[in-house]
Amino acid sequence: MPAKSPVTVVGLGPMGATMAAAFLAAGHPITVWNRTAAKAAPLAAKGAALAATPADALAAAELVVISQTHYQAMYDSLGGSEAALKGRTLVNLSSGSPTELRAAADWAAGHGAVLLTGGIMVPPPGIGTPGAYVHYSGPRDALDRHRATLEVLGRADHQGDDPGLAMLFYQAELYLFWSTLAAYMHAVALVGSAGVPASRLLPYAAGNTAALAGDGPMGFLKILTAEIEAGAYPGGENSLLMQKTGAEHLVHAAADAGIDTRGPAALRDLFQRAVDAGHGADGLSSVIEAVRNP
Repeated sequence: MPAKSPVTVVGLGPMGATMAAAFLAAGHPITVWNRTAAKAAPLAAKGAALAATPADALAAAELVVISQTHYQAMYDSLGGSEAALKGRTLVNLSSGSPTELRAAADWAAGHGAVLLTGGIMVPPPGIGTPGAYVHYSGPRDALDRHRATLEVLGRADHQGDDPGLAMLFYQAELYLFWSTLAAYMHAVALVGSAGVPASRLLPYAAGNTAALAGDGPMGFLKILTAEIEAGAYPGGENSLLMQKTGAEHLVHAAADAGIDTRGPAALRDLFQRAVDAGHGADGLSSVIEAVRNP
């Protein structure tokens, strides 16, 4: 069997340490570097090489995976070692804004390196498990060259050459995740105000959420996607004005229940802005216009 390609991992927080361990388990020679060197000890015990300096870490492998809190940490860590960047493929899985990622790609290119930006869509325990995936953006040839290694972490989905795209997909999915769970917590609190346990609501919430992604009449993700891409928002008997009125009732119900009203109120206000923009007779998908034009 051909030897597995070496990988350097910079940043050994929960994500970085788990990624380094996954590479090790898959048979890749690993070099690690962390600003707090003591965090590398468990990986060194498993066979990872501990680089003394960032420059040594960069010299150890063409592929350098970075997992830190933010993009500034990359500059702080590698600053002063820029000469060692030449010929390296940097894969930064840290969080940041799309503008920061684009600037980082220019910085890497200025030092003879290639930057792949990424957003990993699982928590540390999910790394390398079936269903794990990572959004990447940047030069596709760089991803394809290292795809077999990077897919140790999860499926590698290339979203485009624009370095900011990986973070746009990452943040979009996080927003869906957080807002869905926050809405569920509001819903649980609403029925809970009458002494109803969350377990009573759970099957309805699960069925509702599953139906949204389905093909039936409640498959609103597909319905809204088609309408948004067509730029047509049919309302008919289920107009946005009617749904805005329903959102007002939700705010009143939350107030009566003594729970937080700010989430429902934000939803009502979003609907109201779309109505004020002339979409009252259109369907729910017309709300995209208020989102795009705040």
